[in-house]
Amino acid sequence: MIGTLLALAAAAVLPLAPPLAPDQQSQQRDLTVTTSDGQQLPATLRLPAHPLPGRPAMVLVSGAGPNKRDKLAVEAEAFTRAGIATLAYDKRTVGYSLTERNYSQLADDATAAAAVLRAQPGVDPDRVGYWGLSEGGWVTPLATSRDPRAAFLVTIGANGGPPLAQQSWAERIKIEHAGVAGSLVDAYAYTAYRLISGFGMFPEPYFDPTPILRSLRLPVLGIWGDRDILTPPVESRAAFQAGLDAAGNTRYTLRTIAGADHTVRTSVGGWDRGADLAPGYVDLVASWTSDAAAGYAPVPSVAGDGRQPRTTIPVAPLRWYESVPVQVGAFLLMVAGFAGFGAIAAVRRLRGRRGPGAPLSARLLAGAGLVAVVGWWVYIGTLVANGGTRSTGVLVWPGLLIAGRPLPWLALQLVAVVAVGALVVTALRHRPASGDRTRIGVLLGTGAVFVAWTVWSGLLLP
Repeated sequence: MIGTLLALAAAAVLPLAPPLAPDQQSQQRDLTVTTSDGQQLPATLRLPAHPLPGRPAMVLVSGAGPNKRDKLAVEAEAFTRAGIATLAYDKRTVGYSLTERNYSQLADDATAAAAVLRAQPGVDPDRVGYWGLSEGGWVTPLATSRDPRAAFLVTIGANGGPPLAQQSWAERIKIEHAGVAGSLVDAYAYTAYRLISGFGMFPEPYFDPTPILRSLRLPVLGIWGDRDILTPPVESRAAFQAGLDAAGNTRYTLRTIAGADHTVRTSVGGWDRGADLAPGYVDLVASWTSDAAAGYAPVPSVAGDGRQPRTTIPVAPLRWYESVPVQVGAFLLMVAGFAGFGAIAAVRRLRGRRGPGAPLSARLLAGAGLVAVVGWWVYIGTLVANGGTRSTGVLVWPGLLIAGRPLPWLALQLVAVVAVGALVVTALRHRPASGDRTRIGVLLGTGAVFVAWTVWSGLLLP
């Protein structure tokens, strides 16, 4: 109640920016942002053709990927025509890749860009804020927390949780949209991404935005599309609201825009992306930033109905028995145990040694086990590699689906069942000759490891 009264009083006393009058074109200037580690990032400044005093200015921070500033040209032009000066810059190429990134470093890059923007003629240095899209929704709150001169913060499709949980959620949405059901969903969207993180190939997997949100005192505008399939929009908006409330921040506006995707472009179901920005989006950003930059303190406001097909699942780090060293060791043991069984038999035949030979069940165990182990890694790796295509990120699936299971997955499950059955028969019925006991013993031991692994990998689950 007190915050509301103060906000109303401020609205009556503080001067507001002049009414918005969209410009037909913008002035552009090429600049350079020098980072704290000496990188030179090309940047483009856009100024309204007829700038008016008191207009806001924004640093635009892109989403994940080695993005060039031109990727934000549509947004930059739209905002500039609406009266907002913008600065977009190329993302760094050193220290940023598919497997390497540091949000603290990226936040420093954003604050360096803000310093460049403040120094430009026609820009009010006290009315410069940050706009962050997707991954930029992790970076820009951190940047504003370090920038005492930040006038406001705008986030688009920001995540309220850790990156690995968000990625797992998005992959689960994709795979289920492709019609897949059963154990492959978890094997792909959960197990595989925990392994990727364990191998050090998923940077900043457990970055927690909550402490930063709880420290923000400046005006915050958070926008999500209700068709978002890359960020859980309902949970993320709730996380932002909870964090800002915990900070005692009464100057936030959180909006979910109908018919918009992750980037707030028009979309019917989230899997299609229109060329146009969603109606009302640019006007909202322009009017809100104009008021925020002028010192008007908006009261807390949350509006718009979100849609989220499922809740996120926490993605825990690998436990000791599923750690990378254990996984690599188990893989090598199973490949050596199964392949070695057949290799020994082949060597014996080449040397002309005769004997009763291994039973069919043992040979089935060795062959089927090897196919299942190697096949799982190849198939899951293929799915991960093909996981994102075009702008929608729809999965590409080889083969037909039967009861929600792709044929390659069904084949691997069948092979795994055959191997387990052969293991049981070999263990219960086969009495190896004295000279063959070691080889059969090693095979049975390998089979025991295989059973545990197939449960963990999802091959023996429905």
